[in-house]
Amino acid sequence: MEKINNVTDFVFWGLSQNPEIEEVCFVVFSFFYTVILLGNLLIILTVYVGHLFKSPMYLFLNYLSFVDICYSSVTAPKMIVDLLAKSKIISYMGCMLQLFGGYFFGCTEIFILTVMAYDHYVAICKPLHYMTIMDWDRCNKMLLGCWIGGFTHSIIQVALVVQLPFCGPNEIDHYFCNVHLVLKLACTDTYVVGVVVTANSDTITLGSSVILLISYTVILVSLRKQSAEGMCKALSTCGSHFAMVINFFGPCTFMYMHPDNTFSEDKMVAVFYTIITPMLNPLIYTLRNAKVKNAMKKLWSRRVLWEANAKQK
Repeated sequence: MEKINNVTDFVFWGLSQNPEIEEVCFVVFSFFYTVILLGNLLIILTVYVGHLFKSPMYLFLNYLSFVDICYSSVTAPKMIVDLLAKSKIISYMGCMLQLFGGYFFGCTEIFILTVMAYDHYVAICKPLHYMTIMDWDRCNKMLLGCWIGGFTHSIIQVALVVQLPFCGPNEIDHYFCNVHLVLKLACTDTYVVGVVVTANSDTITLGSSVILLISYTVILVSLRKQSAEGMCKALSTCGSHFAMVINFFGPCTFMYMHPDNTFSEDKMVAVFYTIITPMLNPLIYTLRNAKVKNAMKKLWSRRVLWEANAKQK
């Protein structure tokens, strides 16, 4: 059967239809997105200037910050602009790119968080073999696997949607292209596609959650054998990562582990994992990690010294 596609663009309903609320949201989310960019760029710069990327944990953190910037940038700029726009329109191609980018960077972030949990497991449970197991070559292979896994996942999801015909209507009750809402607009039966899309996302989320749960269970059991000082240090390191996992996996689980329908809370939950979580991640690692804080202090000292020398000249 030949694909018929009369839809060239989609119309978002946005976060709210109240202009006053939208103006407030514009200011708030503009601030949030600025914090996301500055906070994560600061982490990347700190890791690079402080040569912390030689440690696997900070190498992964560096890429996580980069993915956070990309992930929030898939939806946040468009949403912020639309808050002051009379018509919130996105082209068909733009919608498909949003779907691809959201799945790509979202799935990649899940894989990086899982790899970071494995890194913590090796550091705490096998400290004598840590440098052998987590060598530079293996770390790069794991990161490459994260990117390939994210790309494969997103290609499958988008390929399932692209082959569907869209004849109208074209209105989406959201602020970005949510795959389940897009499927509802297709002028054909999308039950099988919906099941495959949901199963694909659920497999990634559930599988990664199980690996994270096993990793932290083993870590907690092994901590009983360590000294009080070693236990506090390990808990401090794992605490930051665990907080990031909860911030990201909690909303994602709500969005993708429920049946193929929508809830009124979906928009607020989506705001949390697309904007709030990328904004909080740099704060969590900065406030709880002494090494990152010291590297930032050195970076700030260099800037102050550079400005002082510039004024003298």
